[in-house]
Amino acid sequence: MMLTVFLIAVLIMSAVLHEVAHGYVAFRLGDNTAKDLGRLTLNPLKHLDPIGSVLLPVLMIFSGLRFFIAWAKPVPFNPFNLRDAINGPMKVALAGPLTNLALVIIFGVLALLLPVGLDQKFLLVQTYLSGDNNAVLALMAGSLLNSLYVMTFIICLINGALFAFNLIPVPPLDGSKVLLRFLPSSSQEFFYRYETYGFFVLIFLLWFGVIDIILMPIISVILSVFF
Repeated sequence: MMLTVFLIAVLIMSAVLHEVAHGYVAFRLGDNTAKDLGRLTLNPLKHLDPIGSVLLPVLMIFSGLRFFIAWAKPVPFNPFNLRDAINGPMKVALAGPLTNLALVIIFGVLALLLPVGLDQKFLLVQTYLSGDNNAVLALMAGSLLNSLYVMTFIICLINGALFAFNLIPVPPLDGSKVLLRFLPSSSQEFFYRYETYGFFVLIFLLWFGVIDIILMPIISVILSVFF
């Protein structure tokens, strides 16, 4: 239970930082929408989304995946206010995933610096990935270093997943906004016409495990740098 609570807390705050990053970059580029709406805050209650913060994580838990994904309520911005009209929307979109990647790097480096033996590090990671929380807690009991290592791994796992997940080029994910920047005008018109159906495509891909197949190798590569 303790690990689950920590995981959920990390997931919520990582999603919040993701969304605040969108708003902050938009603000730096000349759009005050998020600031005026009070969304440039780390208060989770301002950012929780009923679907992305509650329904989807529960759905993924019951689907049997080893991790679950969530997103916070999107931070609004007005692209017409951005000083960089061409690349501005893409910069705003990339701010969220890159924030998650930055968290992976920060806590990944911390994990590398922790004075825990390599064999012990391997044991902690493998035990956590096995899903045996009782065994993980037993390894953490009485050891601050072991506890810190497990916590850094969970933070990196969640943020690595958020980074990779949000770059999938399916609306409403950030990757779709990046893709849009490079599409020709005719394809952009098609994109806008069917953008509202993107969420249903995403749910379909999640339900049938396609997202899991795509994400797991990417997340494994990211984590292998530090763990």
